Amino acid sequence: MTPDDTGTAALVKTRIEYLEELGDELVRRGLRVRLTVPRGQAPGLHVTNPDASALTENILAEEDADGWWYRWSWGERLAPAGSVADAADLIQRVLAALD
Repeated sequence: MTPDDTGTAALVKTRIEYLEELGDELVRRGLRVRLTVPRGQAPGLHVTNPDASALTENILAEEDADGWWYRWSWGERLAPAGSVADAADLIQRVLAALD
């Protein structure tokens, strides 16, 4: 919690909290996740389809001028961080194994 301009405490989420929130949703959907915190780099969420381990992606959480966003590993916006279900839907589709 940090003080805001009115002198009250305002909840501020961190990058790791956003990634953990998304990770929890992806685990509920049957994907494997691992939070990574590489030295000198931003934390990321490594996501793998357990039925096809070659299907994997690293997800980032970055703050932009218009708020927090989940991003693909190459930097493209995935979904606003407040839209965990939307982000999880897209990740699940991208990592889906074709029958």
